Amino acid sequence: MGDAEPQVASFTELDAGTLYALLKLRVDVFVVEQNCPYPELDGRDTEPGTRHVWLSGDSGAPEAYLRVLDDPDGARIGRVVTAPHARGAGLAGRLMEAALEAVGDRTVRLDAQTQVAGFYAKYGFVVDGPEYVEDGIPHVPMLRR
Repeated sequence: MGDAEPQVASFTELDAGTLYALLKLRVDVFVVEQNCPYPELDGRDTEPGTRHVWLSGDSGAPEAYLRVLDDPDGARIGRVVTAPHARGAGLAGRLMEAALEAVGDRTVRLDAQTQVAGFYAKYGFVVDGPEYVEDGIPHVPMLRR
């Protein structure tokens, strides 16, 4: 968890080993740790406008990740994840800063797990709708203009 810069790549710029490691991190946390069997591979990773953003640890393995999607009314940030051993080191914040820089002045949406909505509020996101439950976890839609 050094001072590595966030990496940003489109799907076609990812080599097979990096793609595998990013997807494994997502599945290990969202499907296994959070016990939410759902279609993690939703087809949006391969879209031309999608940007994959991650930080790697000293071993070279990704320790935190998010993706930025192009949406008709702006951008969407999702799949924000940090490996259990790397939590609390500020990695998600560094990724959010990189993602917002990539997004520029576009409107950005995300669906936050309710327990971490305050984290996103630090980056200018506000709750933009009622709480809902997805895969057994409470979420709130959030917006940043």
